[in-house]
Amino acid sequence: MESAAAGTTTPPTAAAGPTSAPEGAVNAVLLTGRGSSAQWHTQSRTAKSAILRKLHPKQCWVEIHPQDAQRLGIKDGDTARIVSRRGAMQAQARVTATVQRGQVFLPMHYAEVNTLTLNIVDPVSRQPSYKHCAVKMESVR
Repeated sequence: MESAAAGTTTPPTAAAGPTSAPEGAVNAVLLTGRGSSAQWHTQSRTAKSAILRKLHPKQCWVEIHPQDAQRLGIKDGDTARIVSRRGAMQAQARVTATVQRGQVFLPMHYAEVNTLTLNIVDPVSRQPSYKHCAVKMESVR
């Protein structure tokens, strides 16, 4: 890989696994991504559009595999708490097989989602690592 800044070649590094686990039992890998075609990033621009705001759910949701949800006592529609070493948030649980066991998914369009992810940036591009981290997920009773 060539570094545009230095004009030198550096070997690619292996993708980092989800690190920075929260205190206590980690029970999932958090993945973040696009949750709606009506929103981009953290709504910094699209939230200014009344039409796009209407298409975007006001409450954040978290997708969890049915077997994980059962093990953790989380039912579809419950409020779930997601905790990482950097922060914690609550979201409405969506129990679905669209995520694999051991993974949970949060849409990146809510600012609080990025408070959970790793505080790491690429050394060349300065792009933040907002895509995954280790989390503990639990039901809010």
